[in-house]
Formats: sequence, structure tokens, C-alpha cells
Amino acid sequence: MHYCAEQFENDGSLSATIIKSMKRAMAGEYSRELSTKVFAGQCRLITLGFRQGGTAGFGLRRQLVDELCRPKGELARGEQKSLQTDRVILTPGPPAEVEVVRRLYRLFVLQRRSETEIAALLNAEGVMTDLGRPWTRSTVHQVLTNEKYIGNNVYNRRSFKLKAKRVLNAPDMWVRKDGAFDGIVEPDFFEAAQRIIQDRSRRFSDEELLGQLSALLQQKGWLSGLVIDEVEDMASSSTFRQRFGSLVRAYALIGYAPAKDFRYIETNRALRRLHPDIVAQVIAEVVQAGGTAVRDEATDLITVNAEFTASIVLARCCETAAGALRWKIRLDQGLRPDITIAVRMQAGNAEIRDYYLLPWIEGGADPSLKLSPENGVRLDAFRFDDLDGFYDLTRRTELRAA
Repeated sequence: MHYCAEQFENDGSLSATIIKSMKRAMAGEYSRELSTKVFAGQCRLITLGFRQGGTAGFGLRRQLVDELCRPKGELARGEQKSLQTDRVILTPGPPAEVEVVRRLYRLFVLQRRSETEIAALLNAEGVMTDLGRPWTRSTVHQVLTNEKYIGNNVYNRRSFKLKAKRVLNAPDMWVRKDGAFDGIVEPDFFEAAQRIIQDRSRRFSDEELLGQLSALLQQKGWLSGLVIDEVEDMASSSTFRQRFGSLVRAYALIGYAPAKDFRYIETNRALRRLHPDIVAQVIAEVVQAGGTAVRDEATDLITVNAEFTASIVLARCCETAAGALRWKIRLDQGLRPDITIAVRMQAGNAEIRDYYLLPWIEGGADPSLKLSPENGVRLDAFRFDDLDGFYDLTRRTELRAA
């Protein structure tokens, strides 16, 4: 780097290095001071009621005014003021857009429509945002929460300093001017929308959630995810799943036992968590035996000795009404593995009972098998010929298990 406006040579000497370091520190300090001055100037203009950058938003437009606040014209998207003494304020947009914004508030406050429902309704009617895009939940939520629609000028809600992450500032750090513009939404509607959003986003304690669930059970007589989600002033079913692990566990905490046994959901989740460990165990044992095993990251298929592919499926242990144990093995028809390693779990589904090696079934056959604790040598389309191998009767191809 060559310095053309500084009185030193950039030759690497001691004096040049010292002066260069000092000049760099002075430049950094000047930048920080300038940033502070610019921010203070922006905050002062905000308190005077002038807009500081950003798009106007749906239903609003940017109005250019002179130093005496006399209107000079409307700024289109992408246009900027040309004189330093000019300022920008917000004004109501086209009447059609203003009516859409007011209707949006009525749908949310009076009819209690969600942001997603409102977005779907506007999109079905062909109404686009100010950017010419379809409405989404976030764009509707932005209209419902931005104070510019009641005429307030709010600044410094977010900060993004150089080499720092964007942060959300506390309300006491905001710079605001109430009544700076002509609002297009009644303040009562805006405040009602904020109360609905705050009540909806309030974090309930475990006791409050269980109390809501118990009250709903007394009212309805039964519970399900759909029943919970239909109640407007109640936490969603996903909240109960995240807080208590599952809906079934939340039901148990309030003493509710569904007519259908949903414990298999918990078991299936546990087996899905166990599956990667079993795949890794099989690969390790193949390698220990002197073979090679390569796992496909996308499909979990294992290629053994570069000769055939194997898929590992876990069979949940179920108990019949008579107390007998049964296993249902579902073969993966989509991956088309040469061999399926069926892992049968013990009662309780915490430990492995045994393994079954099953060949591929051609299309048209039932892709599932039902096993009992003891099974004969003949399983539907399979016939085990000897201890070293077995035959797929459909393809007549010998597959060696070694």
C-alpha cells in the first residue's frame, strides 16, 4: 500500500511503522466519532417526524418535503431526495391499499383470523404486497406490529454495527416520535392486535399448560391434536409436544388415557434414534471380520465387500391382547437392497433380540412380514435352503450370507 497524502515513506523503517500505526488509530477514531455524530443526527430527525430510510410499506408512500415541510412530490420506489435540506415523511397510499390494511386488522382483531389464514385469503383474491409478491405469514405479521400504520415514527429497534451481529434493542432504547404521520389504522385496533399477539406469545408454565389441557378435557370429554389446535386462546399442540416430549405424556400427566394406545409413537421415536447406532455397529463388526462396509449417507444402504447392498430395519415388538409377542417387518421397496437385515427388538423395545437376513422381494409381493417368537424355515416367499445361504424363490438367485 502506498500513502500519497501522508508525510512518511512506507519503507518498513521503525519511524514509518510507528507513524503508520498512529495514523491508523487516528483514522479508526475519526470513523467512530463520525458514526456517533451521524447516529445522533438521525435520532434528531426522527424526533422531528422525518423518515430515515427504508421502504414505506404496503398502504403507505414516501412524501418529499422541503425545509419548511411543504410537500414537493411523492417518491417512487428507488427514488431518493436530491437536496440536503429536503426531508421525507410517510403519507397514506392508494385508497385500495389503505382499505386492504384496515380490512387486515379487522380480520385479525374481530374475526380472530391467524396471519397464515389472512395471507391465504389475500393471495386467493389476487392482492399482492407493495413489492409485487404474494403475502406470507411474516408480511402480514409485519403490518400488524409496525407502529407506522398509526402514524408513529420509531427508530433504532435493531442495531447492526460493523463486524458485529444484528441485535434487537430493548424498547427503552428506541427513538420515537408519536403522531409524526397521518395514520391509516385506528389506534384502538392496533392496540387490540398487540394484545392478541402478546397473549399468544406469552410463555406458559408447565402447570398453566396442564391446567389448560385439563380444562379442555372436562369441556370436550376427549383430547387430540386437532381439538387442542381449534381452541384460539390455548397453546398449540406443538407447544405441548415440545414441553412434555409428546402429547401422550402430557395426557398422562393430567390422568387422561386415550382409547387408542399411542405408546407406539414413543417407541418408534426411540427406535429411530437407535437406528444410526445399530448401523454403525454392523459396519464395525463387518470390518472386524475382515470385510469392507460402506454406508451411503443419503440412503443408509450398506455396500458389503463391494458385492451387494444391505438395508437395516428395526422391528418393534408388539404384544397382542392374549399376551403373545409379534413383530412386523416392513421391507424397504424404494431402496431395493439385495439383503434386508431385520433387527427384532426384545419386549420393551430397549434391547436387540435377534437378527433376520431376508432377500429382496420382487414387485407385487407384500413388502411386510409378520413374525412370532418361533418361526419355521418357510416364510411366505422365502425358503431357507441351508445354514450358509438362502434363495429368493421369485428371482431364483442364490445370495450367500457369508
